[in-house]
Amino acid sequence: MGTPVRDMAAMVRQPARRTGGRKLSLMNLFLYLVLSALSIICLIPFFWMVSTSLKDRASTFQFPPQWIPDHFVWSNYVEALTVVPFDRYALNTFTIEFFVILGQFLSCTLVAYGFARFRFRGREVLFMIMLATQLIPEQVTMIPTFILFSKLGWVDTFLPLTVPAYFGNPFYIFLMRQYFQSIPFDLDEAAKIDGAGAFRILFQILVPLLKPALTIIFVFTFTEVYNDFMGPLIYLSDPDKYTLAIGLSNFVSSFQAEWNYLMAASTVVLFPLLVIYYFAQKHLVGGIANLGIKG
Repeated sequence: MGTPVRDMAAMVRQPARRTGGRKLSLMNLFLYLVLSALSIICLIPFFWMVSTSLKDRASTFQFPPQWIPDHFVWSNYVEALTVVPFDRYALNTFTIEFFVILGQFLSCTLVAYGFARFRFRGREVLFMIMLATQLIPEQVTMIPTFILFSKLGWVDTFLPLTVPAYFGNPFYIFLMRQYFQSIPFDLDEAAKIDGAGAFRILFQILVPLLKPALTIIFVFTFTEVYNDFMGPLIYLSDPDKYTLAIGLSNFVSSFQAEWNYLMAASTVVLFPLLVIYYFAQKHLVGGIANLGIKG
């Protein structure tokens, strides 16, 4: 049995705990309401895009807006995707995506592995120089890069859009280096005792532990290449080599009055990004959070 003093102290604590818990619940409720309202505001353009893609031309600019059409015009998608060869644009885009993502994985992993696991003279200086290259605006190197690729005969090919990925990206190298440093060196030592070389240690032991970092690189690279408009605009002149970004831009200029067709095409083009983020969000958010803790 407790003493009278302890019983009185427990009775005093219980109302305080209930009051604190009540305040915390009210604060969480308030935060959820604010976040929900902000989410709805951010999703309004997306809802309008999908709604417009299912309307006929007469209902597109109806005021007040009709969010749910009386009847869904699914033929808008067929018309939008057949009047312009989006299948060819999609094939070109995903071809570029494949080689760029492969190049980023290989180059950034190898360079980050060298910076994180090997000791050599000037390592820190080279790493700082590499990070400093992020301070150079892309517009500064645009003309010299175009002249270089023009001298190589790469203009109007996919090479200027894919080959640079095999020379690494400073941000992704920094990201991979941070994750490499979070893995104990004991794994490397144990593998060396078993006779494993540097590349075997990298690809069989360390890379499987880097799934969050690789997911971040995959999502960011996919999004960057998928939305890239300037690169294909500069280097591609053959319409059969256009990407989705260029094709959608041409669609806008050709069918400015057909907003229902434009919204249908935009919805289809946006769909792969939604799928990527939906399946990668767990590793993406967790990977960025772990980077902040371990970095």
